[in-house]
Amino acid sequence: MQASRIRPIAICVCRDAGRILVAELQDTHRGRTFFRPLGGTIEFGERGEDAVRREFQEEIGTDLTEVRYLGTLENIFLYEGRRGHEIVLVYDGQLADESLYTREEIEGFEIDIHEPFRVVWKPLDEFGPDRPPVYPDGLLDLLAREP
Repeated sequence: MQASRIRPIAICVCRDAGRILVAELQDTHRGRTFFRPLGGTIEFGERGEDAVRREFQEEIGTDLTEVRYLGTLENIFLYEGRRGHEIVLVYDGQLADESLYTREEIEGFEIDIHEPFRVVWKPLDEFGPDRPPVYPDGLLDLLAREP
């Protein structure tokens, strides 16, 4: 990721009984775990909703249903010692494969870097001060305003 480039991304928050589906990721430079809903870069000519649908298919092999736009967040961050800047379109949706709601852990796969990653259901009340954060910044406030 280049420090001088703003990256447009789209993420989708899948909710179930007070929990959300998130990727568990590591910043090895800072030695810390963090979480982020699934999604990724919006390709040129692609709409945000289409991007989240594609990313869910690529990352965990399922389709999304009932996708709706929640809002936009701006995320300026430090990851692996490099600055990043993202404009984040946030969507809400349901997993087409209902069996995924009963699984504690799902193996995700990042096509761009050819690496697996861990996807988990996390209760919303497990995020906060002195706990591993969920990104992008402002996501929890956005979700608190939505039913």
